[in-house]
Amino acid sequence: MMKNLISLTKRISVALLLIIGFTNTAAAGTPQTREDGVTVIHLDEYNGYFAAKETVAGLKAGEYEFVVTNKAEKLVGFQIQALGNKGENLDMFPLEPGETRISRVTIGKDGVRFRCPINPTPWVDLDVIK
Repeated sequence: MMKNLISLTKRISVALLLIIGFTNTAAAGTPQTREDGVTVIHLDEYNGYFAAKETVAGLKAGEYEFVVTNKAEKLVGFQIQALGNKGENLDMFPLEPGETRISRVTIGKDGVRFRCPINPTPWVDLDVIK
C-alpha cells in the first residue's frame, strides 16, 4: 500500500513539473514584427541577469527595438554590441530603478551581444541570426 502511494505521489509530482515547465515555456512569446518592419524584444533587467519576455532564439538580421526595463532596486545599464570583427557599440545607457528605455538597433548576420556595464553581468550573445 505504501509503495503504491509513493509511486502515485511520484507520478503526480512529475505531472505537475511538466505542467509548470510547459506553462513557463509557453509564457515566452514570439517576437512581434510591426508593420514598419521593426521586431520588438522586451528585456527585464534584474540584479545580475536579464529575463526576456520573448524568445531570442532564431532571430534574423534586421531592425530591432530592445525595450529594457530596470527591475533592480538600483542603477543599472544596458550595452549592446555587434558581434563579428568590428564589435562596435550599437547603444549604451543607464537605467534608474523602474525606468524603461528603448534601444533601436540594426542587427547584422553575425548577431549582437548585450550586458549591463554597471553590474557584473556576463555578455548575452545572440549569435543565432539566420
